[in-house]
Amino acid sequence: MTPTLLELLAVAREDEASQSPGPAKASVTSDTGTPTYLEDFPESLKAWSENEKSESESPNGENELADSLLNLSVSSIPEAEEELDYSLEKEGPELIDISSEYIVISPSSDSMEEETSKSNEKSLISDSEKLNPRSSDSSENVELSKSKGKKRVTLSDEDVVFSENLSLTKISTLRPCPSVAMKLDILDSIDISPDGSAMMEEAWERVKKSYVYFKGQPVGTLAAMDPSAEDLNYNQVFVRDFVPSGLACLMRNEPDIVKHFLLKTLHLQGWEKRIDNFTLGEGVMPASFKVLFDPHRQKEILVADFGGSAIGRVAPVDSGFWWIILLRSYTKCTRDHTLADRPEVQRGMKLILNLCLSDGFDTFPTLLCADGCSMIDRRMGIYGYPIEIQALFFFALRCARQMLKAERDGKELIERIDKRIKALSFHIQKYYWLDFTQLNNIYRYKTEEYSHTAVNKFNVIPESIPDWVFDFMPLRGGYLIGNVSPARMDFRWFLVGNCIAILSCLATSAQATAIMDLVEERWEDLVGEMPLKIVYPALEGHEWRTVTGFDPKNTRWSYHNGGSWPVLLWLLTAACIKTGRPQIAKRAIELAEQRLSKDGWAEYYDGKTGRYIGKQARKYQTWSISGYLVAKMMIENPANLLISLEEDKRIANSTHARSASY
Repeated sequence: MTPTLLELLAVAREDEASQSPGPAKASVTSDTGTPTYLEDFPESLKAWSENEKSESESPNGENELADSLLNLSVSSIPEAEEELDYSLEKEGPELIDISSEYIVISPSSDSMEEETSKSNEKSLISDSEKLNPRSSDSSENVELSKSKGKKRVTLSDEDVVFSENLSLTKISTLRPCPSVAMKLDILDSIDISPDGSAMMEEAWERVKKSYVYFKGQPVGTLAAMDPSAEDLNYNQVFVRDFVPSGLACLMRNEPDIVKHFLLKTLHLQGWEKRIDNFTLGEGVMPASFKVLFDPHRQKEILVADFGGSAIGRVAPVDSGFWWIILLRSYTKCTRDHTLADRPEVQRGMKLILNLCLSDGFDTFPTLLCADGCSMIDRRMGIYGYPIEIQALFFFALRCARQMLKAERDGKELIERIDKRIKALSFHIQKYYWLDFTQLNNIYRYKTEEYSHTAVNKFNVIPESIPDWVFDFMPLRGGYLIGNVSPARMDFRWFLVGNCIAILSCLATSAQATAIMDLVEERWEDLVGEMPLKIVYPALEGHEWRTVTGFDPKNTRWSYHNGGSWPVLLWLLTAACIKTGRPQIAKRAIELAEQRLSKDGWAEYYDGKTGRYIGKQARKYQTWSISGYLVAKMMIENPANLLISLEEDKRIANSTHARSASY
């Protein structure tokens, strides 16, 4: 009787199992250096691991994996211009390690092209991948091994693919490592749902396809890769957008792209920045850059945007802050201080800080900003001292304080940072904080007060308090309001500013707890059906017309005006872990997993509860994808919380004396 295909597969697996070595004792090394073994995991995790192994060996799993490999596509991003004094390219393949169990090879780009051209596995490699082997997917590196009992590991610039005793009837791939602290042996022990695992795999594939290359080295990720929409500026690398992608790569132990990004944007910072006939400050970082081909010089060049092409022609104030924060995260993850210590990197930080710490007419320690200078890059009434910029400013100051070297003018700059940090933390904690008690105090404010004894220091008229805030404010909880300036308080909730305040310890521990309480109490308003609201509530009617200038994109409950942005999931998750409230983040992640992948990784959602995909939202938005990845990896392993600072006792215990001019 002729055996069936399933019987043949069963015999093949038994043959492989008889020749494979016994399982090693899996371990994870924590930040403290203490190994944690798989045997120490709860019984539920072990049972889940065994169930995952049995499911991964099913014939249906093989078919789904083969289909996913056949449907892979490639990125067509060119490689660009001159580079700084660093290079990671190799000449030809280099043998890294040979052991009884693994053979590891790191091929150069030339060897990858030659090996790809010789491959006859047309069912796994598309014609487009042959034209651009550097940016093709991991399937092109799979080799059919004839040997038994050996694992062949091929490392490329983009991916790692494991093949063990491969045949045409069985193809096995390695799922993306969910944490930089994890090891391959315990990959199956992670407590995530099969759907979540599939989403993680898809997310990593799409992030890799968004890589932008410069001289064969990845230097960033495209903003979006939506084939159904016009590119506009979504085909560029944005400094702000790349941060979650960079964090995801750091957590996955792939720091090279982050290093290249930091150095390349630093190189662009040194360019002359002119808009019309006006020259910007020397320390301004670009909002974005793209790769173009110069036909006259016959090579690819980088074109940076410092706000001259942006909506409203506003320079990005937050780019420099995000750059410093990502540099500190890179240093913390890799423990490589040589990058931050380089003279050009030290100079770049100083230029950013000098631009922000320069003396002026301000009587507040906060930073005066225009509309459109942050993630909300259109007119939305944030002119003045928006909480997002103040929190990022504080965060960048503290990160730079840790990395600056006290050489030459560094010592003087550190002293200026210390003074500004103390003044800024006091100002934000005292004047931006709003809870039920403080709201009641403002409601009873007297006006036209004079002298240092004034309680209503900014002469806020109580009648200017909007009606919605009385219903929104719960008895338990509070938040940092959007803006404080003379005779004006913007009572709107802004998620980025509040989460960054928690991560940087700008908010006190009590305030951080209250912010999390507010999220729980007002879950339907701030989270709804798709996390998360960038601002609450939306501007409507006459207020929308006067504040936004009839902006057709920022209509009520859309885009920046009360829209829901999945990318913010990673910031909420980081804040939840910092405050010891991971259950809030898990609930939000589960909501996102129900629709995010099915909806094509949309840029933003519309509606009061975030029910509808945004009217002009791009699909396959890279930071929506990487934001989910970072949130997922942090909730699985809190050690991945790279973007958090501990409380500085010198700031918390500082005293504030009366002004010397009194």
